[in-house]
Amino acid sequence: MSRFTISALVVAVLTSTMSAAEPDVLEKAPSTFAKHDKNRIHYKNLGEGKTAVVFVHGWCCDLTVWDKQAAALDGKTRMLFIDLPGYGKSDKPKIDYTMDVFAKGVNAVMEDAGVEKAVLVGHSMGTPVVRQFYRLYPDKTKALVFVDGALKPFSDDPAVIEKFMSMFKEETFKETAPKFIASMLPADTPPEVRKRIEKLVSDVDPRVAVNSMHKMMDAKLWKDDPVKVPAQALMAKSPFWTEDYKKFVKKVVPELDYREFDGVGHFLFMEKPKEVNAALLEFLKKQEVVK
Repeated sequence: MSRFTISALVVAVLTSTMSAAEPDVLEKAPSTFAKHDKNRIHYKNLGEGKTAVVFVHGWCCDLTVWDKQAAALDGKTRMLFIDLPGYGKSDKPKIDYTMDVFAKGVNAVMEDAGVEKAVLVGHSMGTPVVRQFYRLYPDKTKALVFVDGALKPFSDDPAVIEKFMSMFKEETFKETAPKFIASMLPADTPPEVRKRIEKLVSDVDPRVAVNSMHKMMDAKLWKDDPVKVPAQALMAKSPFWTEDYKKFVKKVVPELDYREFDGVGHFLFMEKPKEVNAALLEFLKKQEVVK
């Protein structure tokens, strides 16, 4: 074996070892708590600046789901990662977990962190949350990113919605929720991703999860008022996102950068983070929020 080959192997091994030893930047970031209505909202901050990319998790999740995005964007922009009220390490008061409550929680975190304007990235339930934030705080919203989240309900028939919602009850949550989430994951979902999601669902407070699911279906939320800031949709290719849906969102969001990804499920940003991060980074560069 030549010296060159040996040297190359040594470099490869060292690089691999160093990469494996790199700390999870999100996990290592210190926890901080903002307050809203006397309740604590947990968040983590990476970077500095008055403008930030704010990550909002979906139903039954917490801020840890964004670890691959934190690592990819670390040092390129300021980021805030939030445990919505009732989720993760945030307080879990006995209240209605409406999208207004969540949006105001996001605002409380931004104020606590000294962030004046944000690109808000919302996954799943996080999509109606960031859209509600935009309605309440348009001057603080620089842009929006919808990660496999809807801008209209899956049905216009109240009976269909009611039947769907009847699945979610506190007393049966531990049986129905894991099955519901599993239905969103393709068979080839990486095992480590599947395990993480299953753990999140098993740890969530059923009272909070059931209540927030019901409040997310409030008909008053699903208005077709226009989104007048730049927006991106990062979606898993699925029959659920019909051509009619795409036409609807592009009408409601004129400046929409709509992307679809093959071979992924509802948690595409965890399943194929490299591809999703590349699309997100491209959008953030256009908004001039990354270095």
